[in-house]
Amino acid sequence: MSEHHVVVVGGGFGGLQLVNGLKGLGSRGGGVKITLIDRRNHHLFQPLLYQVATTILSTSEIAWPIRHLYADRPEVTTLLGEVNGVDALAKTVSLRSGMVLNYDTLVLATGATHAYFGHDEWEPVAPGLKTLEDATTIRRRVLLAFERAEVESDPAVRDAFLTFSIVGAGPTGCELAGIIAELAHFTLPKEFRNIDTRKTRVVLIEAGPRVLPAFAEDLSAYAQKALEKLGVEVLTGTPVTQCTADGVTVGETFIPSRTIVWAAGVQASHAARWLGVPADRAGRTIVEKDLTAPGLPDVFVIGDTASVMREDGKPVPGIAPAAKQQGGYVAKVIRARISGKPAPGPFKYWHQGSLATIGKSAAIIDFGRFKLKGWLAWWIWGLAHIYFLIGTRSRFTVAWNWFWIYMSGQHSARLITQRETMRDDG
Repeated sequence: MSEHHVVVVGGGFGGLQLVNGLKGLGSRGGGVKITLIDRRNHHLFQPLLYQVATTILSTSEIAWPIRHLYADRPEVTTLLGEVNGVDALAKTVSLRSGMVLNYDTLVLATGATHAYFGHDEWEPVAPGLKTLEDATTIRRRVLLAFERAEVESDPAVRDAFLTFSIVGAGPTGCELAGIIAELAHFTLPKEFRNIDTRKTRVVLIEAGPRVLPAFAEDLSAYAQKALEKLGVEVLTGTPVTQCTADGVTVGETFIPSRTIVWAAGVQASHAARWLGVPADRAGRTIVEKDLTAPGLPDVFVIGDTASVMREDGKPVPGIAPAAKQQGGYVAKVIRARISGKPAPGPFKYWHQGSLATIGKSAAIIDFGRFKLKGWLAWWIWGLAHIYFLIGTRSRFTVAWNWFWIYMSGQHSARLITQRETMRDDG
């Protein structure tokens, strides 16, 4: 019997959970071989990516080499490459390098990227936050803004450097706004001589009526008050109409701001286009109840690139726990198929709760009937994230960094790296 070849595209939460769920199949019967393809050589813990962008954590504390994770799994081959097409009829995957792989089962866990709602020209001046490169770009721009303000003689330009605009008030936007405000108001004041960083403006812009719309209204209201207590200006109910290198326009009001961060929307990968199957407005592949692509029983689509509906008709949220549950479910389906056993029933999502932080000592948690806010929620949030980190070393270093910042107020990852220091940031 020949080996069953499972090709997994994407080394995020869903892809890794799937590969982990197939452990032990490599030596049974004809065996299973797994090829894991990703455009980057590391798995990224995205929920803490904003902490790299805001000088709390370093890149190595939330990312791990994929090859290292599977060094002891000889049935797993890791390839650094970018998929640019799938031939479902021939059952092949094409890489940009020209390499073509045959598969018996294909799992697309290719994630999502930023969505600018038809204004992709805004991306250079308003970067999103999905990769380590995004995080270090934002961190560099934030730190350079203070440095440039320190040597700027024109008061209007100086104020623009000291104005930070975050577009989108979901968890990422709120978390970014809170940490940047704390950085400016509590960490940096003693370090600059020509500027008062406490006069920094952090503007959080949300087109909808309230921040954190996925949370209950009382938690959303608490989050806004907590942000405003930190000095964040919260603007709701008006969309952004323009982003330039000089600032952001909200409705018809222009805000001079040299640093803009985009946290307003996402667009799925090209998985649906590769397969020629229906997609929703965000480009997510509309999958069957067993997470297969319509009409393609050997192709699964999971994570942020899949549109999955819950039993109550609501969409499964694009968060890490959902991707992990989908990866684990598909692993069970593949195991059942290979062993000739009945497949499990339709995928059912179990919502474990929604969490978001506001600064270093406040958070909100929504478990449905059970809700929590304040410092206790912050500690629960921290423990949950430390638990899901990979490896004892990462858990220890992240916990130590958080403890140090909590006690001292000092951020340790404030190095300006990559390309220029004082030249224009391209």
